[in-house]
Amino acid sequence: MKYITNGWINGFIGVLIFAGSLPATRIAVKDFSPIFLTSIRATIAAFLAIFLLIILKQPKPKTSDFPSLIITSLGVVIGFPLFTALALKHITSAHSIVFVGLLPLSTAIFAVIRGGERPKTLFWLFSLLGAMFVAGYSFLASSSTSLNSDLLMLMAIILCGLGYADGARLSRTLGGWQVISWSLLISLPIMLPIAIITMPKSFEYVSVSSWIGLAYVSIFSMLIGFIFWYRGLAQGGIAAISQLQLFQPFIGLGLASVVLNESISWIMLLVTIAAVICVVGAKNYAR
Repeated sequence: MKYITNGWINGFIGVLIFAGSLPATRIAVKDFSPIFLTSIRATIAAFLAIFLLIILKQPKPKTSDFPSLIITSLGVVIGFPLFTALALKHITSAHSIVFVGLLPLSTAIFAVIRGGERPKTLFWLFSLLGAMFVAGYSFLASSSTSLNSDLLMLMAIILCGLGYADGARLSRTLGGWQVISWSLLISLPIMLPIAIITMPKSFEYVSVSSWIGLAYVSIFSMLIGFIFWYRGLAQGGIAAISQLQLFQPFIGLGLASVVLNESISWIMLLVTIAAVICVVGAKNYAR
């Protein structure tokens, strides 16, 4: 029982940390390009991960672990950070957080696909309904410019769900923080050169807030959050602990309002609630 309780605690801490990712990214992309931000955050986190792996003398993953580590890296180290950074150049973090309401559903779908489970018909009904709520909001609230950003957010959610599902599955045998650490290390040969190539010619005009945003997404969003999140999934079970993701949109909207002073419309909140309800319904019929 204590082990399961610790899983809920670790999972919730992970969700709290992730909830600040989009607001922090929104702050950072004001002075950094999306590609540089994506590559440098992964590079910084990778060097921290190397330090942890060496200090704690972790063995190398098995050869059979590498496909899942590559998928995790593509999903949560490269895909989600890059597509959200590109989107947040043109939309508010509050707008982007609406899409986070579909992240638990994306994770559940890939858990079904990767795990070979056969969900009931109602699972797909709730899945489609939730997607329609978010798509409808996107269509009504978006200009021609932000429509492209909404598509970027959708791609980010799909890739993140894939990365969460494979990373969580692998964490059962490899360990929670080890999964994200090795995924970061795998991406380093790609992300480090990109960070060097896309580095700004001068940092003179980079604001303090952008540096803070970069530090947050590099240290907390890219590494520390995953340490708690994957540990929680391993301790309490993927299906149970992943339910905690349902809190993330609401925490994120609160942060966007308080930290960035962004307005939260009623329709934005209602669509988020509707998406979350659909996710709960879908998960109830996932098996």
